[in-house]
Amino acid sequence: MQLKDVIESPCGLRYMFDQLDLQSSFGRRSLLDMPMMKNASEIGKCYAVLKSFHDFVLEPENTPYINTLQSKLQCLKDVRTTIRHLGESVVLDDIELFEVKHLAILTADISERLHKLGLDRVIALPDMQNVIAILDPDGLKIATFYIYDSYSEDLKELRALIRKSPDMQEELLLKANEIEDGIRLELSRKLRPFAAEIEQAQRALAQVDINLAKALQMKQLELVFPSVSKETTSYRGLFHPQVKESLAAVGKLYQPVDICFGQRPTLITGANMGGKTVVLKTLTLCQYLFQFGFGIPAEKAEIDVRDEIYFCIGDEQSIEKGLSSFAAEMKNIDAVIKASRKEGNIVAMVDEPARTTNPTEGAALVTALIELLSGKNVSLVLTTHYDIESASSKRLRVKGFVDGQMNYQLVEVKEGEVPHEALNIAESLGIDEEWIVLAKKVVEFDHFK
Repeated sequence: MQLKDVIESPCGLRYMFDQLDLQSSFGRRSLLDMPMMKNASEIGKCYAVLKSFHDFVLEPENTPYINTLQSKLQCLKDVRTTIRHLGESVVLDDIELFEVKHLAILTADISERLHKLGLDRVIALPDMQNVIAILDPDGLKIATFYIYDSYSEDLKELRALIRKSPDMQEELLLKANEIEDGIRLELSRKLRPFAAEIEQAQRALAQVDINLAKALQMKQLELVFPSVSKETTSYRGLFHPQVKESLAAVGKLYQPVDICFGQRPTLITGANMGGKTVVLKTLTLCQYLFQFGFGIPAEKAEIDVRDEIYFCIGDEQSIEKGLSSFAAEMKNIDAVIKASRKEGNIVAMVDEPARTTNPTEGAALVTALIELLSGKNVSLVLTTHYDIESASSKRLRVKGFVDGQMNYQLVEVKEGEVPHEALNIAESLGIDEEWIVLAKKVVEFDHFK
């Protein structure tokens, strides 16, 4: 699975991607094509590189160097077709030869800058001097391409004759074109052994772009480096950057939460508008960010590596497939169940399953799902407003209203019903007073029946 396959996940991954200050279209494409990492060692190496860039961007005196690097990286183009032609023994035309020369000079320039900044030890760019020598025989170091006179004395003489003999231009131009074609053939032959280095240079420059953008994002959004954990995942001060920004825009503060979960199913209960869905979105977002090497929105994070990530959120009606919200939801959860019976570890975030059906059957489906996935290779976090009895699950509850204000912190509970705070929330929203009063009377009547 690549980043582009999950970029539109409703967890908010698109927001994080769009917030990256990537300078090149090739850097953007390279990140989208990045496969999700499933190995702790690979993830550790990825973060080690990012850590060097993060240390670099944190130093205020490095701002001019950052700006220069970004300016240079804007010149990085996608020349994969040209590189492929080179490997296939195709004679490159002038545009393709220009692309190779431009990339080679850019690589040499950025390589020198990375060396001065001490960043070449984490991203090493290949030596492009041989390529530059082939395409820049006069040593001008100008990122343009031309069939130079220095490639051929015969060509030099013909061009001089063309300038002096206007009446013979057509015949002389034909001869000059033949020589130029021969030079292109020879240049392509000489460049062919360096095809791998040219491709490596393009990939390495994209990594410079990506890591610089990720490091700057970490600084801007106050993200942290996670630790790689085994079996359990925990966060302190967890927040969702997009939701936090939206709240800040209307003068509200985001309340971070703490949470820890692992192989034992974790059940989060609480009234509607209690922040349960935001917690699941944030947990899913962080799992993706972790396995694609981004900074994590928290004060501290320890995350377990998983082979697959599932996010089942309600209200997924599919008009194209003719599925109702309930049917689409059941299909998504069914995929989690099937995956749990295969090899590999998965993490599944399930938001209020079966909430669109009647409470009796809904509670039965949720209870059965928890029991079915207990003891499997699934790290399950599930939210619900149903009263669920499950001895196999860890139970968390949104604190709810405290002193007239909503507290979104999660507290662990051993047993007990889901908090009934819908009326309090409705009242805080300024809903019609008569409606709320009548509803409270009904609740009191049912309580004393």
